[in-house]
Amino acid sequence: MTEPVDWRVYRGYGEPHDGFARLPEAPPWRRFNGELPAVEPLRPEIEPALPPGLAERARSYRPGAKIVEAANAAMLLRRPLLVTGRPGTGKSSLALSIAYELQLGPVLHWPVTSRSQLQEALYRYDAIGRLQETNLYRSGETDPVAPIGRYLRLGPLGTALLPRERPRVLLIDELDKSDVDLPNDLLNVFEEGQFEIPELARLVDAASVEVGTADPGVTAVVENGVVRCNEFPIVVITNNSEREFPPAFLRRCLRITVEPPDSETLTEIVRAQLGTPATERAAEVIARFKTLSQHSVLAIDQLLNAVYLATTIDVDDPQVQGRLLDDIFAPLTWNQPD
Repeated sequence: MTEPVDWRVYRGYGEPHDGFARLPEAPPWRRFNGELPAVEPLRPEIEPALPPGLAERARSYRPGAKIVEAANAAMLLRRPLLVTGRPGTGKSSLALSIAYELQLGPVLHWPVTSRSQLQEALYRYDAIGRLQETNLYRSGETDPVAPIGRYLRLGPLGTALLPRERPRVLLIDELDKSDVDLPNDLLNVFEEGQFEIPELARLVDAASVEVGTADPGVTAVVENGVVRCNEFPIVVITNNSEREFPPAFLRRCLRITVEPPDSETLTEIVRAQLGTPATERAAEVIARFKTLSQHSVLAIDQLLNAVYLATTIDVDDPQVQGRLLDDIFAPLTWNQPD
């Protein structure tokens, strides 16, 4: 009798592996036909890793079983994962953890604000810069104008949709801060896995245009003005529960709510980040954090700061140490429940 195969390609253990190769084929309705380039924009042999600080954050992240299951289900179904929870519960760290463990390169990050628009995430075109150079060329002051691709750069979502054998991880951070129309604007991109760049689509003399990407120094070729993915990117969308999203948007996502970690998980997070000796000396700090977080909004970063302080310096006066911890454990919101 053969052993059952673990269906989870992402484990959440903080150890890089090649489990992504075991991911089953996408459902028929989530298969895309983006043509893979002869040389991918980021090749595995030169693909940069996460920066050291982010890599350490990804390595020490410890998601609960429900989060791991939801992340794997979203990858299997090729759907965005909408992660809801209080600030500081590690929602953004999930994207880093997936990219680090499955070796998918740096996370593409789109931090959303009230002024964010879909096009800035797809691409930016410097029409003014091109017009200025055109005018200078006509006046004889410069060399011929550079190709149009020189003035066009894909944003994080546009870069994530480039055709690749393995998807990139895209973090859409704090979507609930967006304008009310932005979630609806994302629907077609999420459904079709592609978008058009009108400035390139209307060209009659250039079917292939080399453009910049969200990866510094990396370019990609856009064919016929359309960016179409081959594998839908792994999209993690964070939400601080500040407002509701429309049903049409929600049905295109898998949803998970991140609950505050229990004492055992907190201890494991501290151990992964600061080591066993520091963890053994920090039991009281962890207990204090857990008690305070039941009534106030606190972040895991605050706990790690407090443990590092408590285990790095010797404070003879307990009152001084207490005041320092009070400063570190200051609530993240002004209005707290009774």
